[in-house]
Amino acid sequence: MENSIIKSQAYGKNLVRVVRVVRHADGWQEIADYTVCCLLSGKEFDSSYTKGDNKLVVATDSQKNTVFYLAKTLPAEKVMTPELFAAEIASFMVNKYAHVTSCQVKIITKPWERMRFDNKSHPHSFFREGKEARWTEAVVCKTNPPSASSLSTSLVSGFYDLEVLKTTNSSFVDFWRDELATLPDMPDRVLSTKVLCQWKYVASDLATLQQLPFDAIYAGAKRNTLDAFANDPRAWVHASVQSTLYVMADRILNEFAAVDDVYYALPNIHYFPFDMSKFGLKNLQQDAEVYMPLADPSGHITATISRPAKGKF
Repeated sequence: MENSIIKSQAYGKNLVRVVRVVRHADGWQEIADYTVCCLLSGKEFDSSYTKGDNKLVVATDSQKNTVFYLAKTLPAEKVMTPELFAAEIASFMVNKYAHVTSCQVKIITKPWERMRFDNKSHPHSFFREGKEARWTEAVVCKTNPPSASSLSTSLVSGFYDLEVLKTTNSSFVDFWRDELATLPDMPDRVLSTKVLCQWKYVASDLATLQQLPFDAIYAGAKRNTLDAFANDPRAWVHASVQSTLYVMADRILNEFAAVDDVYYALPNIHYFPFDMSKFGLKNLQQDAEVYMPLADPSGHITATISRPAKGKF
């Protein structure tokens, strides 16, 4: 006799590739290219695990079909912004199925860039370079299941794989010294990282979230990340990855009141000056010009930064 209980469960469809094209009367066209993961959960699904009873299971293929159905039937403005599309899918699921308690939808997008010729944007041709991926995750839950009259929505957005590098204005000095420390002080160095940044929104109701300028917040988060990395003098005081991370997040929180907190993960991709003393050449410290990149092992710096409680939106 089985005595084990289900502590948590969720199931759904992952890696659903869907593309929506918006065609305007003047010939101008837009494209959104998404990879969607949709997961359903609810106490009523326990029997599908413990008894093999599938009567209440919404097939993962049906969930895939729902993504395409909504991509076609929703107004374009609710599809072309990933945060809105994710929230719409999650809301649709919990409203349609009484036994679904919550729905979690994650969308990843690698944007297409519009081609330009003679300083003019092409109306319907695009290209994609190796750039960062934008993503969002919406979770809609019934607060009094099975009724869908009251819903709670949480929304997190971000980007990853944004590769950055600067050749100066970074250092790592005055760190803990003991018998296991072999790294010398590095008063000036090459700094490179592959940025993962994510932010959580303050609002928890769908109506308020739908009014937020998601594209502007995404663009601002990326702009603040790059500007802090390259130009903000506060990041040069100690110039470590940690201090740079803090300045990036602080700038986002100060610009966007709708953001509750910001998380960064910054792997420190090392570029070490190659020792050429055996060749009679100087290539260390102030003479460094030739470097050996080392992807592994790398430093890994993370933090979640938030504003004080009294300053929340």
